[in-house]
Amino acid sequence: MILPVGMNKSGLSRRAFIRSGAAAIAAFTMVPRHVLGGPKFVSPSEKINIAIVGCGGQGRANVRALFGLADAQIIAVADPVETQNLDAFYFKGLAGRLPVKAEIEEHFADKTPNYKVADYQDFRHLLERERAVDAVLCATPDHLHAFVSVTAMRQKKHIYCEKPLAHNVWEARLLARVARETGVATQMGNQGHSGGFIRQTCEMIWDGAIGEVREVHAWTSATRWNKGLSGRPPDEPVPAGVNWDLWIGPRELRGYSSALNPVRWRDFWDFGTAPIGDFFCHNFDPAFWALDLREPMTVEATPVGPIDSYVAPPAGLYTYHFGQRGKLPPVKFTWYEGGLKPPRPDGMDATDAFGDNGILFIGKKGALSCPGWGGRAVLYPESRDDEYKRPPPSLPRSKGHHRDWLDACKGGSPASANFEYGAGLTEVGLLGLLAMRAGEKILWDAKAMKCANSAQADRFLTESYRKGWEISS
Repeated sequence: MILPVGMNKSGLSRRAFIRSGAAAIAAFTMVPRHVLGGPKFVSPSEKINIAIVGCGGQGRANVRALFGLADAQIIAVADPVETQNLDAFYFKGLAGRLPVKAEIEEHFADKTPNYKVADYQDFRHLLERERAVDAVLCATPDHLHAFVSVTAMRQKKHIYCEKPLAHNVWEARLLARVARETGVATQMGNQGHSGGFIRQTCEMIWDGAIGEVREVHAWTSATRWNKGLSGRPPDEPVPAGVNWDLWIGPRELRGYSSALNPVRWRDFWDFGTAPIGDFFCHNFDPAFWALDLREPMTVEATPVGPIDSYVAPPAGLYTYHFGQRGKLPPVKFTWYEGGLKPPRPDGMDATDAFGDNGILFIGKKGALSCPGWGGRAVLYPESRDDEYKRPPPSLPRSKGHHRDWLDACKGGSPASANFEYGAGLTEVGLLGLLAMRAGEKILWDAKAMKCANSAQADRFLTESYRKGWEISS
């Protein structure tokens, strides 16, 4: 029998035991909890003990988000990089295992003097030794998402994983299945999914605000970090404090390169998923949700700039065709990168311009556009936006992306971007990379998980895993 996290064979969990003890004491003392611990006091029995795996810029961003939740207690971190300077990137400042550990300790020391966080190079050692961990937050490079998440789930740890959820289609399918089998609480890090505006966009489309939708466009201005690079970068000395073997993880071992670490790994097929992997789960999300665009029939991709077997192109243009879905009509979807953007819809003010990230729906009665990360929808012609009365909410509103995950960890409703949803969204984006790498239009057979016309594309549905880093199905 699979027992929930912290549950023993008597059926009494660690938290339940502590609660029962606390209740017995309260019966005798009659002292209110807030008198003992202050108005914002959270009992240890109500806290979720979290381990952070991946302490780069996005790992640090997640840590800071968790600081705002009183029942989130970070007790351990793991990263093969001790310290890295991110001033050259949008994250800025210092990250890595030791700076993030120090920031966590400083935060929790306000209420718990001398608070200590365990730190490890290898997250597997963390899970072996830190038995109090209830949940894991994975913010590693893309190539490690599946290995970390599957390992954590099979040890009955709740898991939050950054987007894209996986590095290949086989991994995405596996993550969804293991999440179902283990029953742990899951969440993918597409933070805009938990906003109110993406829900309002869905409600507007379902309300018929722009009529039947047959055409969708989404875009990002993101491009390569390594400008002008081609082929495999030359080896460099490994910096002090970097366990390069662990960083490489399941991939074939190769020399260190500053073209890979930090952040720039996104450009490389072996480690990242190019701009579409970085931003697709944010900017395509409203269409995936509102129009149920889960299984494209065909996908084709055109590189914009040089491409080779090591490095993705600086930008790409991707075209998907989705068939009829119940009563919903077929949809053509186009993804743009590197500054490419869709044509302006009729009725868009000549002084307006699309931002760096966003999505555009074209309907029979007009158009609707949202900024990236599921921002507020605007109707075109713009006169309609002022006149249109937005429908009353029909979708439950989120309490916050990390808040929803913690509530799910405690037995509440599943987070709305759980792995079932996140794996499907990720798969659609990864199919674009499949077509880009194969260099041909693919005919996708979702049920068989194969390309009906391209053995070349099928090669990229999964990949080889270095000994000791295999993911068992």
